Amino acid sequence: MIGRLIAIVLFSWTLALSAVAQTVPDYPAWTQIADRAERVIDAGRASDVALEQLRVNLVEWRAQFREAQNINSTRIETLRAQLVALGVVPEGVTEPTVIAEQRTGLTNRLAEAEVPVRQADAELLRAIGLISEIDALIAARQAGAWFQLGPSPLNPANWTEAITVVFEWLRALGTEIVRVSSSQIHLTSLSDNGPLVVFYTLVGVVLLARSRRWVDRLMRRPVAHEATSPRARLMTFGLSLLHSALRLVAWLALIMAFSSTGMIGLRGSVVMGVLPTTVLSIVLARWLGQQVFPIRETAPRPLNLTATQRAQGRWAASGLGVIIALSLVLSAVAESEGFAESDRLVQSFPLIVLTGFLLLRLGRFLMIHAANEAKGSEDVTILNRIYATLGRVIIGIALLGPTLAGIGYFSAGTSFLFPSVSSLALMAILGILQRLVVDIYGAIVNKSEGLNDALIPTLIGFALAIMTLPFFALIWGMRAAQLGDLWQQFLAGFSIGGVQISPSSFVMFVIVFVIGYTATRLVQGTLRTSVLPKTGLDAGGHSAVLTGTGYVGIFLSALIAITTAGIDLSSLAIVAGALSVGIGFGLQTIVSNFVSGIILLVERPIKQGDWIEVNGMAGYVRDISVRSTRLETFDRSDVIVPNADLISGVVTNMTHNNNTGRVIVPVGVAYGTDTRRVETILKEIASAHPMVLLRPEPAVIFQGFGADSLDFEIRAILRDVNWVLTVKSDMNHAIAARFGAEGIEIPFAQRDVWLRNPEALGAMAGTVPADTGPSKTPINNFDDPDVDGDS
Repeated sequence: MIGRLIAIVLFSWTLALSAVAQTVPDYPAWTQIADRAERVIDAGRASDVALEQLRVNLVEWRAQFREAQNINSTRIETLRAQLVALGVVPEGVTEPTVIAEQRTGLTNRLAEAEVPVRQADAELLRAIGLISEIDALIAARQAGAWFQLGPSPLNPANWTEAITVVFEWLRALGTEIVRVSSSQIHLTSLSDNGPLVVFYTLVGVVLLARSRRWVDRLMRRPVAHEATSPRARLMTFGLSLLHSALRLVAWLALIMAFSSTGMIGLRGSVVMGVLPTTVLSIVLARWLGQQVFPIRETAPRPLNLTATQRAQGRWAASGLGVIIALSLVLSAVAESEGFAESDRLVQSFPLIVLTGFLLLRLGRFLMIHAANEAKGSEDVTILNRIYATLGRVIIGIALLGPTLAGIGYFSAGTSFLFPSVSSLALMAILGILQRLVVDIYGAIVNKSEGLNDALIPTLIGFALAIMTLPFFALIWGMRAAQLGDLWQQFLAGFSIGGVQISPSSFVMFVIVFVIGYTATRLVQGTLRTSVLPKTGLDAGGHSAVLTGTGYVGIFLSALIAITTAGIDLSSLAIVAGALSVGIGFGLQTIVSNFVSGIILLVERPIKQGDWIEVNGMAGYVRDISVRSTRLETFDRSDVIVPNADLISGVVTNMTHNNNTGRVIVPVGVAYGTDTRRVETILKEIASAHPMVLLRPEPAVIFQGFGADSLDFEIRAILRDVNWVLTVKSDMNHAIAARFGAEGIEIPFAQRDVWLRNPEALGAMAGTVPADTGPSKTPINNFDDPDVDGDS
């Protein structure tokens, strides 16, 4: 089944990627085949094998008709372009003779060129219809087989014949072995192939006896670090796979040894023909059981089960492998001997019951795992719900399958039972591969924690899950021919707004876009390291040039990729118009911010590194992106400002053209101080600071007479306004030291608090003052100038 799927995939890719000559199909031959197909379908007596073969023939003709649709495609496009260039036929005005004759000639040539295409279109529809009728007929037969009631294997009347034919076959097999053993021809073959038989036997026996010990010796070191090291888990996984491969090789060597003896008759050859497949099923089931239900406590455990439950799970998985092997042998023997249907049902029923029992155990383990994971957790995860639901479904199928088969609905019972076993095996393989991807990623990045939450392994695991869908479809009854049709339809692509999207065009788009994106990054790196440092642009200019180059490069990369992939955007004009209306109403804020970001990069009213104030917030511009600008405030918090606010609002840029700026330092002195002396001292302090520019020279302003002091201000231009707070602090230190040395007092506000009606306070305290008049004595002084005089 898997081999046929791979063959279909390769054949479809070959059809999609190879250049096939455009030839006209043989329509008379096709008519004969199509008529015969219609007669076969109408009769409904052909077997499924005959119908499948007829379908394969029809699929080949369908491919020819699809190729014929491209006949004269270039010429047809040219003729249509010429007709468009001539324009529409004028109304009410006689068209010039030359133009009319040219239009008539082009129309006739176009109709002649389109004849093969139109004929191919018509016959293609007929081929597609016949294929659909065959699929419907086969599906109806399969559905009818599910509800067909056959002999019940529980009826004792059917047991005697079924058991008798088995014993007769065993007796005939024994007779055949005795006859072959005494045949001189076979004895001669055994003598000639003796060395080969001995070699195969030695290889098989040695591998069976020693492979386990060899692998255990190699696994001692990685097992010690298996719980914490992805590399150790990869080594143990590889060694476990090696051990199973050695066991498989050993059994195959023994089979080859027995086959080389030549002591095999017709019945023995039937069994020997299926032995490799049976051995593979047993070894694979055993290995999957060890991976899902590991023996070691340090090994990754997909299911949260105890050691006893894991041991039972390994036995169940191995038992299913043995049952599948026995069913293959029984099916091959029954087919070769021509057993009756009732005999096959009775012979297969014990295997069906055992399969249901083992599936029941596996479904129970899934539910136990979900319950164990849910313990101590208030929220039940989606994965746990999936495990619980899957466990219930498996239990239901395990009970329903043997029941239906026992009643007599053998096809219905087995149609759910054995596909469930194959699906569980495929899901186990998928889980193992996803875990392997995680460990490989952890080994590459040298990490051991948080690997399950990494993006790359998650994406690869999702891709693996998508790749298993065709195999699940084949397991659950989809025919390989139908799956091949779906694959060809996928390769052909789909149409959106008149634009044909196919995997080949998508891959071409991705390749060209990645190349363009990489080239854009290389250009940006060259500009950043080699070109821009040699220019006179500041850091903000560098950022604007690099960002603009990135936008232009990505836009051109997308445009070139779309053109190279053959996507005609003109067909999406109506869709684009509708989207523009939606953008205008629903995304106008985003579009406004995007356009504002472009304006900021081109006009550069602000740039990276500027100190700005907007909407009551001040800080440094750290990044200007497409939608917003990141502002880092002075307390090291980031504020995201929409670009539209920077364009339409009022923005104060402290460092737009240069970094110079003014500092204002207020200071007050006591009344009676020499104001000219204060002015001189303050000017000396300002001029002495290294950050203050002397041209223009700093100024000292006598602001006025305050409530408590004579108010002055130092106003000076700084070389770098980013140091304004440091300069202000330095000047305040210098003023305090100089005024202290000069004996100049810096006053502070004083307030006298007077109490009215003190007798009320005295009554509250239990005493009454002698003087009941208003008190004129201050009771306290406050340094805080904000305290009112009366209270």
